[in-house]
Amino acid sequence: MSAYDDRPWLAHYGGRPAHLRVEFGTAMDMFDAAVAAAPDAPAVHYFDSTLTWSGLDHASDALAALLLARGFGPGDRCALFVQNDPAFVIGLVAAWKVGGVPTAISPMSKVDEFTWFLQRYRPAALLALDDLYLEVVRPAIADDPGIAVPVVVTVSGLDGQTRDDPRLFAGRRRHRPPDTIDLAALVAGFDGPAPRRRPVGPADVAALLPTSGTTGFPKGARISHANLTFNTQIYREWTGVDVGEPILALAPVFHVTGLVGAVTLAMLLRSPVVVTHRILPAVMADAIREWRPVFAVAAITAYIGLADESDITPAEMSSLRLRYSGGAPIEPAVAERLEEALGGYVHNIYGQTETTSPSHIVPPELRSPVDEETGVLSVGVPVSSTVVRVVDDDGRDLPVGEIGELVTSGPQVIDGYWDDPTATAAALTGGELRTGDIGFMDDAGWFYVVDRRTDVINAAGYKIWPHEVEAVLAKHPDVAEAAVVGIPDDYRGESAKAYVVLRAGSPTTEADLVEHCRVRLAAYKYPREIELVGALPRSATGKLLRRELRGQAAVRPRSTDPDPGR
Repeated sequence: MSAYDDRPWLAHYGGRPAHLRVEFGTAMDMFDAAVAAAPDAPAVHYFDSTLTWSGLDHASDALAALLLARGFGPGDRCALFVQNDPAFVIGLVAAWKVGGVPTAISPMSKVDEFTWFLQRYRPAALLALDDLYLEVVRPAIADDPGIAVPVVVTVSGLDGQTRDDPRLFAGRRRHRPPDTIDLAALVAGFDGPAPRRRPVGPADVAALLPTSGTTGFPKGARISHANLTFNTQIYREWTGVDVGEPILALAPVFHVTGLVGAVTLAMLLRSPVVVTHRILPAVMADAIREWRPVFAVAAITAYIGLADESDITPAEMSSLRLRYSGGAPIEPAVAERLEEALGGYVHNIYGQTETTSPSHIVPPELRSPVDEETGVLSVGVPVSSTVVRVVDDDGRDLPVGEIGELVTSGPQVIDGYWDDPTATAAALTGGELRTGDIGFMDDAGWFYVVDRRTDVINAAGYKIWPHEVEAVLAKHPDVAEAAVVGIPDDYRGESAKAYVVLRAGSPTTEADLVEHCRVRLAAYKYPREIELVGALPRSATGKLLRRELRGQAAVRPRSTDPDPGR
């Protein structure tokens, strides 16, 4: 028996179930229940338009009927290459109706990246934005005719609304590529009957989603219907968002956070999901004012954008009473600043694509404790039916308070990656996920994430956690963002380098920041180099891409410092 078997985190459950009884076997069951219970209620808000649950059912029937007519088979992949648009939800449901697998491809992908996805997934159908079809899909297929997709449906971000917000659509026009099928015309011309459903079960794949890609090219996470319905219900039970309350898609819906924490949560709650094509702070601020959403979960950068790049006031933010952030630990100083600027506390949530979004959460009635030694905020406690352990390099449980790798097991953990047995064997064994995240559990059952295993810096045998250095930099009043990576050092092996984004108009120099760190950190920890940059590289979901920073770092000359602990 170890401390993790005792599950001390149950003390923070506040009456929530230790083991969750799941209401729906599949996501399709969840959707059908929403249509039956509230056919005329809003399902999707998109600028000045609203799609009801019955309207969404009709639109997805139209696409599903086309797929069946074109020979789409059970288990075939339907690639979704769109932004935060109603079309994503239509494509998602249509694929489920015909027993297919919705396969999300990031709309940030360029030709080479998109080609890789097509070669890996071999989709039988593709739903793409018209401009992405012209700029990415058509060139990719021209370069490699062997990856042509049998059925291609296109849609415009201008469809389904009349506002044509110039911040998003300036200079845009609708394209109707003659070698594709137009979704708007398809839906408008469809008069039934509803296509014959193909059954899906809890173990079937409900979505192929790209992992974050922070350490390399994304892998395709096989998220089952059982994974999806379980963690959708976890969001409901643990946040307290109620039936019919609007949900803001503040994260990309083609990523697990936006899919589960916005799209399928809306299905479970018969709530409208608010989508805005792209996640621009000023556009999101207007959506909050207009639709008064109650719940959102996103990377902390989305909240920073609202605070720094929009004019929204705390009073206008007041409807958004449930604010959650995942993707990376929040710096305590950042959390305090956002609470002051936006008038509400941002709660931590933690998980991976492989855990179908949350494995840990901070209940809305509580606040994250801060660990005094590392200075990090807790990411929360394991959710219902979930066990998390902290292990050493050999997989043995570590005592409370000791830092190691987090290993997660529960109904939300996927069974593997698409067509990648090597990666599956490395990360997923016996129903447990080796997360690659380094952290610890305190004696009260709160968990803390310090860094990724691959990001730890080894300076002459001394370990430097990048997060610890970043937390010190975040306390400087002129620092907006900071990221720390290891750079080669002929004497120590590695030293720390910081990339820093300053607040507008700041006179602070690199030397000022080095000194700021030197007086606050042990000698071996403070960054020997600081580079001021305009922005940090991030994934489409807001996760920091340290590998890109490491790639930029030049080889350092041999140090003459005689003390490797300096």
